[in-house]
Formats: sequence, structure tokens, C-alpha cells
Amino acid sequence: MADTTFPRMSGWKNGYDPKQVDSFFKRARESFERPTPQPGDLDSRAVRTVGFDLVRKGYHVAVVDAALDRLEDAFAKQARDRLIAQSGQDAWVSELTRVAASLRGRLVREAGERFDNPPPGVIGYDIVQVDDMCDKVNSYFTQGVAMSVDQVRRVLFKTAKGKKAYNEDQVDAFIDRVVEVMASVD
Repeated sequence: MADTTFPRMSGWKNGYDPKQVDSFFKRARESFERPTPQPGDLDSRAVRTVGFDLVRKGYHVAVVDAALDRLEDAFAKQARDRLIAQSGQDAWVSELTRVAASLRGRLVREAGERFDNPPPGVIGYDIVQVDDMCDKVNSYFTQGVAMSVDQVRRVLFKTAKGKKAYNEDQVDAFIDRVVEVMASVD
């Protein structure tokens, strides 16, 4: 992994805090380059869920996000390669099958019933849009319909309330698992 330098936002625009970004990428580089993972090392999930404060003239958000996507993919592939080297191709396929099976439970449910509704008064994700994405993910897994991990990573859902919404936390966790599986395969 090369040293990271990102362009900064100009004018009054906010970007990611450079100190936080630089520190994270330094730690990621150390974790990635270590021959054997150590407790506390970063992995693809840590990369996918990292957040940075926004500051004036910080690093350009889209550029850092793109670098994080590449970093997440690199960690996922490294984990796959390590598992294959340690336990064989069958172990990796078995783990991938296990994780994908955990997704299947949601995907085979009827539209409108894949996730819980949010608590009363709490905003959630639009059911129709989430179900549409689930149908696409299901087609990817079951029929080999083309879909990129970035399409899943970057999905944005309209918000809704009550019976027209799904619980955001459940949907986000599901999307994270889909990304985890897709990134380790691609």
C-alpha cells in the first residue's frame, strides 16, 4: 500500500478530518502488511464502517471514499487468500456458503416482510426500494445476474415511517453482509 495523500476541499466546503484519515490509513497499512493478523488489526468490516469528522478544507470525501472501497476489497481478498492458504479452497467455499445462507433467509421472504418495521415515530428505509434491492441481490446470487459490489455499497434508500418502512439497522447490517460476500468473491 502506498502512502496516502488526498486532495482537500476548497473554499467553505467540509471534508474528512485529515488527521483522522491519515491515522486510519496508517493503521490499515500496518494491519494489511502484517504477515499474521494480530488482535486489534483492522479488517474489511472495520474499513466499511469507519467514520471521520467533517472539517473545513478537509480531505475530499468522494476521493477518500473511493480509496476506502479499494482498501475494503483488498482486505476481503486478503482474508479469503489467508483462509485458502491455511485451510484450503473447500474451507473458503464453506465459509462463503455459510455467510451467503444467512442472507438467503431475508431474500426468500415475501416483499414487505423481509425486515422489521421501525419503532413508532422512527424513520426507516422505504420498503419498496429495499425490496427492489433485495430482488436484485437475490438474482445476483441465484441466477448470476451481473451486479457490482459498488452498486450495493452505494445504494441510497428514501426514508419512510411506519408500515412503509424497514428498520434501518437491520437493512444496514444486511447490506454490510452482502458487501462482505461480494467483495470476497470479486
